[in-house]
This record gives sequence, structure tokens and C-alpha cells, in this order.
Amino acid sequence: MFYRNVEENIELWDRQKEGSTEPLLPSTPTQRTFDYVLVAHKVDDETDQKALRQKAFIQQLEKKNIKVTRIVHDDKVFFGIRAPLETFEDYQYLLKVSDSCNWCGNERGGVTQATRIRIVNFILHHTFINTGETLEELMMKDVFETMFCLHERKKQKNLKDKWARWSALFTGQPVSDVRSYFGEKVALYYLWLGWYTKLLVPAAALGVVVFLYGLAFFNTNPLIKEVCESNITMCPRCDKRCDVWQLSDTCIYAKVSHLFDNEGTVAFAMFMAIWATLFLELWKRHRARHVSEWKVYDWCEEEEELILDIVSDPNCKLKQFRHSYLRSTIVLILVTLMLMLIIGLAHALVVFRVVAAPLMSEVKWEFIRDHANTVAVLLGAVLHYVTIQIMTRVNRWVSLKLCDIEKTNSFAATERSFTVKMFTFQFFTLFSSLFYVAFFLGRINGHPGNYVRIAGWRLEECHPSGCLTDLFIQMAVIMLLKQTLNNIFEFTVPWLKSCLSRNTAKKLQRKCGHCYRKTCRDEQGRVEPCEICKLRDWLRNYHLANTDAFSLFNEFLEMVVQFSFTTIFVAAFPLAPLLALVNNIFEIRLDAIKMVRLERRLVPRKTNDIGVWTKVLEAIGVLAVIANGLVIGVSSDFIPRLVYRYRYGPCATGLTNTHCMEGYINDTLSMASMTHEAVRLDFSKHQMKTEQGFNVTQCSYRDYRSAEDYSLTSQFWLVLAVRFAFVILFEHVVVVCKFIAAWFVPNNPMKVKNDRLHDKLARLKEELRDMKRSKSTEV
Repeated sequence: MFYRNVEENIELWDRQKEGSTEPLLPSTPTQRTFDYVLVAHKVDDETDQKALRQKAFIQQLEKKNIKVTRIVHDDKVFFGIRAPLETFEDYQYLLKVSDSCNWCGNERGGVTQATRIRIVNFILHHTFINTGETLEELMMKDVFETMFCLHERKKQKNLKDKWARWSALFTGQPVSDVRSYFGEKVALYYLWLGWYTKLLVPAAALGVVVFLYGLAFFNTNPLIKEVCESNITMCPRCDKRCDVWQLSDTCIYAKVSHLFDNEGTVAFAMFMAIWATLFLELWKRHRARHVSEWKVYDWCEEEEELILDIVSDPNCKLKQFRHSYLRSTIVLILVTLMLMLIIGLAHALVVFRVVAAPLMSEVKWEFIRDHANTVAVLLGAVLHYVTIQIMTRVNRWVSLKLCDIEKTNSFAATERSFTVKMFTFQFFTLFSSLFYVAFFLGRINGHPGNYVRIAGWRLEECHPSGCLTDLFIQMAVIMLLKQTLNNIFEFTVPWLKSCLSRNTAKKLQRKCGHCYRKTCRDEQGRVEPCEICKLRDWLRNYHLANTDAFSLFNEFLEMVVQFSFTTIFVAAFPLAPLLALVNNIFEIRLDAIKMVRLERRLVPRKTNDIGVWTKVLEAIGVLAVIANGLVIGVSSDFIPRLVYRYRYGPCATGLTNTHCMEGYINDTLSMASMTHEAVRLDFSKHQMKTEQGFNVTQCSYRDYRSAEDYSLTSQFWLVLAVRFAFVILFEHVVVVCKFIAAWFVPNNPMKVKNDRLHDKLARLKEELRDMKRSKSTEV
């Protein structure tokens, strides 16, 4: 008899003695495993409705020849689910005769554990009791507590050693091993994330170069010098509480503005727009090579779902495609209302900033009082982040309800519909406030004598050095908070849960020593572990963090949102690719450790693409061209500086002994005089006192207006015309470059096309040989 206390590993025969390379039990064959485990609360009263429903569901599974092993532990009941061999033989045969799924390498041989899990998961979710309730509905009614598939200890350890560890931070990913364990869907996520991270390297490098370019002229730039040495008195930033201030007080702000609003950002924005296209086209080639190697190039998820329907129930009815104009109209109206709510929240953030700025200017702390607008922007960004966290949960709930209204005919169709809705809601939640800062801040606030107000509060203005810094601050705060806090939260929650429950399964000591006797083996010669060994493994998986259909979706959504930040407003934040690169290097290992070590095993899904996310990324690429063109043409000071240099500056008037941009800041300012009646209504006498106690009768503000009647000058209209011309030219040039790049890089490498032809030819020859062999056998 073999007896010893062991670690949490029921595959004892695969373990090795310390200091020895020989296995513990080299002659013992691999044990039988379970495909799924259901967990329920123990109910002593057999007449209780929960107990009756549990029994009814287990009976329905047994009618499908599924073996169910029941083990009671404390107040829990564990049901081990194991499907019969015939189920997987039917699946393999239907794959062979199907249209799109008939050439999958690993299915033509033995059925892998990942495939078994996928099939049994489908059967469990499509098994009904006599009341018509599904497993999902039974779990909502607490008939069953949870369900999960089991980690395979040997493969799990292999992934831990090769991939899911921090010491492997800069090593490659074993995508094939990930695919065999978690399925193609998870493997494609990591393949895409690794490719995205790799291509961020040139984008991040160029972004750093653009940043350093601005830093190189930090102290010598004439625009910064003009602000820092200015004696211009600026008009009060708000009503009643704010006084006039000196332009030179914002010297630091002007220097920071120049770091992100210089000539280099134009070229960088064009580069990033073309980069987004090249990234997608090269990704399609990269994907094609791998899915061709995995023999799933022509795989169809919806066709496999039909096969699984038949495997689960040979008498199943077809779920037909259907379209209802009434349902579509209701969904469209509800989506519109949801988007209006999200935009309304963005307006609420604007009101917060409008109210916060004058209140900040009254606090006792001098630093906050002097930088009231900047502090208001920072607080607005933090509040925006909190709004994002709350609305993410609301958006998910609404998206699920809208999918229920649509009543799609397959899980794949539901997943696509949910993805589009959820991303749309998240995009508006994240970017509504950014679009306001980029395109409306400082442009709809009016002027002295005619300010625009919300509930009596004046709208905020841009700094004389430009509005791009406000957009940079907003983006930097959201990106840093979102990426850093989300990653900390994602990792620490399952890690803490794992630490708290790590010793729970160890409390069960292995008490039996007869598990490896011949009497414990089944007729096929495979070891059936005792109940204690089974329960140890089930508890170990039970106490891991839960996973569901949204687990991988959440990772994709996080990365696609990051891709949006990296491309759409990159003109305002050239360091965004660098932040994304650093984050992704850690994100890959964090997600790997979380999936392999801290969470229950994800249900392996077979697919050949990242799905609708490809279309989402293409839409983001197009939007990036439009947004960056508008940021440079409308938000930044690139165009006004260009017009001044060649039309109004010293060089344009023939002066050669001075810098061409000298006097630019003063040129962008207009003068407001207290002699004007409307101005006297906006500014009180105590607001027109300087810090030294001097009364002033004139102050400057940022706009192109006449000092007499405050009408727009001809320079304003010229700048506006050049802005629109630049936006149109920029977008057309970049779009043409995108089309050329997409045409130049084919989606499928020639090797992939040739390999597919070779595989099809080999399969057809094999089918012909099988047919002739069967005829000769009949004769």
C-alpha cells in the first residue's frame, strides 16, 4: 500500500521526488478527469423546491448519458460532470461533414480537454428542466451556487513556468500552449496584445523625440520668453471673486504648453494615423499565419453552435434568423436616450469645472489660488474618472438588457451586438468630456461685455498660450488613473481572495491508501481517484476567483479603449504611446498570472479572429484621422502661429533682425476697456485692482476683436479659413496614405494561401482514398 501526505495535486503519478528525476509512480496511467463541476448549497429537506430542481436538472443530464458524481462537503454539494465518449464522437463526425469546420487538426485525432470543456459547457447551458428553466436561471434562483471547469495541473504548471510569472516579463509568449489550454479566443487576445505592444515601440520612440524637441527649446523659445517677461494685465477669469492678473504669472503653464503644442506634433499626428492603419493590416497578416497553423482559418462559430445544438439534443429545433422593425426601433430609441444621458453627464462635468475655478481662486492656499483653473481641470479629470467607473457598470447592465430585447439567434451574434453597444457607451463616457475640452473650451465663452454663462456662472477660458494643455492634463490623469488603478484592482482582488482561501483545501488530509489498487481502476485501465482526492482538486478550483463570459471581454475592452487614447488625441499627448507601451508590458504578465494562478479556468472558445473588435479598431483609426486633424487645426495654436509668421509677424513685414514669432502672444490678445458700459457690468471696480493696489482701466483677453466695438477682426476670419483648409488637407492626405498602406500590405501572406491550398488538396485526396477503400471492402 502506498500512503503519504501530499500537496494540492491529485496527479501524484506525474510528480517527482525531491532530488530525483524518476516519477513517483511511473507505471500508473493517467487518471480520469471531470469536464465540469456544479456546486450547490446542501438542502436537508428533500421536498424543498431547490432540492427538487437540483434533482430534476441532474436527471436531465443523466438522460443525456452524462455521468454525475455527487460529493457532500460541509454545507456544500459538489456535482462532478463527465460526458460520455459518444458525445465527442458525434461532435467529431459532425465537424467532418460540416461546411466551414471540417478541417481542424486536433479534432481529427483525440478530443482535447479544452474541447471537452467547451462541449460540456454548451450542454449544461442548453439543458432544461420540466419547468423550462435553464441552468443560468437556476443559478439566479440559488438552486446552484456556481459552476466551473477544472485546471489541468500538469499543463497549468507548464504555463506558470514558461509564461505566468513576473520574471518572464521580457520573454516571448507560448501562444500555442495558451491556445491548447485556454482555446483560440484567449490565444488570439494575447497574440493581438503582444503584436500591439511590439508595434507601440516605434510610436513611443517617436513620441519621446517630439517631447524632447519641445524640451530642447524650453528656455529659448520666443513665445515662452514673451509670456514670462510680459507686463500685460489680463482680465479677471471669473465674476466677482477674481481680480485682474499678470500674464507673466503663468510662465510655467506657457512652458508646459510648448512641450505638447509645437511643430513636431503635426508630423507625429500624421505618423500615428498611418501607424494605426499599418498596425491593423500587419495584424491581419500576423493573425492569418497563426490561425492557418491552428487549422481554424475557415472556422465558423455559428456553424459550430449548430453542431453543438445537435450534440446536446438530436431533436433540437433550428433557431432561425429574424428581424423585427419594432424591436430595432425600440433599441435605437433606448440607445439614443442612453447616449443623451452620457452626454448630459459630460455637461455636468463642464458645470463642475465652471463652478470650481472661481471657488478655487478664493481659498487661502496661495498655490491653489494662483493656479485655480489648472486645479479645476485636475479635479474635473478625477471626477471624470470616478464617473467612468460608475458608468461602466451601468453601461454593461443596459447593453445586456438591449441584447435581451433584440433576441439574437446565436451566442456569437449576441456577443457581437453586446460588444458594439458596450464599446459605444464606453466611448461616449470616456471621450465626451475630452471632446468638450478639445473643441469647445474657450471658444464659446464670449468676451468682456458679453460673456456666456451657465446658471449665472461664466464659462471657463483658455490660457493665452493655448487650450491644448488642458486636453493634455485631462488625458494624462484619465490614462494614468485608469491604467494604474484598474491594474492594481484587477490583480489584488483575486490575489487577496487566493491568499485567504489558500489553506481551505489543505485542511482535507488524504485519508485513503487504496486509490491505486487494481480494484480502483475502471475497465479501461485509468485510475479513478478517491472522493477525498477529487474533493481536494474541486475545492482548490472552487476557491479561485470566478470567471464568466465577460472576463475576456473586459480585457479586450480595456485595451481597445487604450488604443483609442493612444491614437485619437495623440496630437495633444505625444507620450501616450509610451505610457501604453509600459502598461502593456506589465499587462500581459498580469493577465497571464491572473488567468493561470488566481482565477478559475476560462471556458476554451474556438475562433479564428478577434471578432467585431477588428471593425471597432478600424473605426477608431478613421476617427483618429478626423480628431487629430481637428485638434491640430482647431485646438492647437499651430495655425494661428503659421498665419502670424507669414502674414502679420516681423518677417512678413520685412524685419530681418528679430525672430519671426516675436510679438505673437500680444497679437492674439484683445483689449477690454472699462469705458465700455457692458464691460463695467461684467467687471466691478474691486476686480480691476492689481495685487499692488493699482486701479487699471484696461485689461487683455484672448481673442481677435476690435477694441472699439468688440467685433471680430479680419485676422480672425483669415485664421479660421486657414484652420478649415488645413483640416480638409490634413484629412485627405492622411486618408490617401491610409488607403495606400492598406493596399500595399495584403491581409494574407502568400505562404498562408499556399498552405491552405495544400491542406485542401491533401484532405480531398484523403477523402477519395477513404471512399475507394470502403468500396473495395464492400466487394
